[in-house]
Amino acid sequence: MNSMSLYQPRQSLIHRIDPISKIFYILAAVAVPFILPTVTVAVICLLVSAVILLLAKVFRKVIPLVGFSMVILLSVVVIQGLFMAENKIPLFRLGPLIFYQEGLSFALGLSLRVLNIISAFAILVLTTKPSDLIESLVRKGLSPKIGYVLSSVLQIIPQMTATMGTIMDAQRSRGMETEGKLAVRLKAFFPLIGPVVMNSLINTRERAMALEVRGFNSPVPKTFLNQEFKSAYSKIIQWTLILIIIMALVWRILGWLK
Repeated sequence: MNSMSLYQPRQSLIHRIDPISKIFYILAAVAVPFILPTVTVAVICLLVSAVILLLAKVFRKVIPLVGFSMVILLSVVVIQGLFMAENKIPLFRLGPLIFYQEGLSFALGLSLRVLNIISAFAILVLTTKPSDLIESLVRKGLSPKIGYVLSSVLQIIPQMTATMGTIMDAQRSRGMETEGKLAVRLKAFFPLIGPVVMNSLINTRERAMALEVRGFNSPVPKTFLNQEFKSAYSKIIQWTLILIIIMALVWRILGWLK
């Protein structure tokens, strides 16, 4: 794994698809469940994303993120199941608490859509090099400055994780205890904050200087070192996804007209 990004290098069909097509997939995967807000549609979209992650051989990398999200979504299920204003039909009782059908149904649909969004973005982030993604967007007309901001966002978590690992190794070599009980870990955590923040600020300053030296703000049109990355079926994939969104809209409009 590249220490500077979440990208997972694999030999898979999904990795060979261009970044723009993956962005189109995100748009379709997010839009369709909102256009057709049913549990069935949300489950289908989530299953499609899961299959793509399996084909890309990165499914295991999504599990920790999904597990963390489930903790938050569980609280949504509990709150909506108990206290949603539209609750009328009791579904089951848990001690003194009554969970209602309307709240649980709404929370289930919301949770599935959130998990689907996470999975769709994971496909892009885990199977696409940040440099390829930003270069493709800049070729399509995105401002290089915005591209740099996006690149920094994609890299900030891995960079800070790597920096924290380096600082913790340095502290261990000096005899500081960083493992053991919760109190010991908390005691070791606070001395990390200062060096990590300072290191991030220094890296930001060094990057700004490096970009300025390379003429980042120059008004002269930029050229690209690499050839444009396109997969053989880019247009077919993109138009198919657009067609799926249009079909979902038509289905929803026909439903309103009935």
